[in-house]
Amino acid sequence: MGLVVQKYGGTSVGSIERIKAVAERVVRARDGGDRIVVVVSAMAGETNRLFHLASELSESPSARETDVLVATGEQVSAALLAIRLHSMGHPTVSFLAFQMNLTTDSNHGRARIKSVQCDRVMRSLDDGKIVVVAGFQGVNPDGDITTLGRGASDLTAVALAAALKADACEIYTDVDGVYTADPNICPKARKLGRISYEEMLEMAGLGAKVLQTRSVELARRYNVPLVVRSSFGEGEGTRVGQEDQSMEDVLVSGVTLDQNQSKITVAGVEDRPGLAARIFSPIADAGIVVDMIIQNASADGRTDMTFTIGREDLTRALEIVTRTAGEIGAFSVRHNDQVAKVSVVGVGMRTHSGVASTMFNVLAAERINIEMISTSEIKVSVVVNSKYGELAMRALHDAFINGDGGPHGTPRESV
Repeated sequence: MGLVVQKYGGTSVGSIERIKAVAERVVRARDGGDRIVVVVSAMAGETNRLFHLASELSESPSARETDVLVATGEQVSAALLAIRLHSMGHPTVSFLAFQMNLTTDSNHGRARIKSVQCDRVMRSLDDGKIVVVAGFQGVNPDGDITTLGRGASDLTAVALAAALKADACEIYTDVDGVYTADPNICPKARKLGRISYEEMLEMAGLGAKVLQTRSVELARRYNVPLVVRSSFGEGEGTRVGQEDQSMEDVLVSGVTLDQNQSKITVAGVEDRPGLAARIFSPIADAGIVVDMIIQNASADGRTDMTFTIGREDLTRALEIVTRTAGEIGAFSVRHNDQVAKVSVVGVGMRTHSGVASTMFNVLAAERINIEMISTSEIKVSVVVNSKYGELAMRALHDAFINGDGGPHGTPRESV
């Protein structure tokens, strides 16, 4: 008898009829002999509705109380699914975070998991029950409710799979797997049968919305086998796991687009040690993630520093940076919230050259100006004006995924 953790997203439990369909899928897996733990998100649109209610009462609602509020969405989904499974004759128990001691730090709205105690879950499984868990939520050492961040029911599922040493963690969503690009933008995008943790981590962090970045990090750390499947079909989906030799034969496995980007430039910073730390430390202390960073060559003892952050953090970041710029005597602070990040990703880049030059040539042919560049072993990212983001994505997908010749024309299809 295997142990499988299944996670169902908001669209999968978005109505009573869909909850009934999820229950039927869970029962089929249980009848197949597996012990089943189900993690659920809030019903589609519910978390946004709850955030909106809070915003109607306060321009700056308490982070602690907002967590208490929005965590109820997953509680509703878990209870409804458990009620349905009971009605079908299957003993089921639902758990909230505090009931299984899913402990986090106290960073409300973006809490990080510290530990998971699975004793009650294991006892329930040993008693022959299906276990349903409310995703997205945790509890801090003081007993306060916390939430793990948007899309973090994936993280709950992976954390449970790791703690339980599950045979698989199946992520059910409204798409049937991981694609070489967003099919809504690139009609020729193809579904991948397999992808490595490293590639999936890059793609999730670069704008692909299939899996939450922190969940992929955790899966890689504990070697949790992931499968991304549609809750509306019976396809094999995409398997996410350890890199193997055949993956290196594919130069580029995917192209991503992140339109949720902003760019900040601190101009006229004195070129001396310690000032970069003065700029970026307060940003980090505020929990704002900085992505790309470029420092221009020094001129007359001063330099410009440009960096990108998520658009939702722009207002807070500008307040911090403007204050810091005044303290260090920088000339000015500029920003642009109309930028996008386009990236090509593939473990084959470790053993093949020419990706960056091809990428730059493709964008030049489309007359798209590159504002910033960032690279790693398995990805190249560029920042462009947001109005050219989709064009850039399609052009790069055509060149690397649908192009003729070489390994880049052969995406991974087999599971």
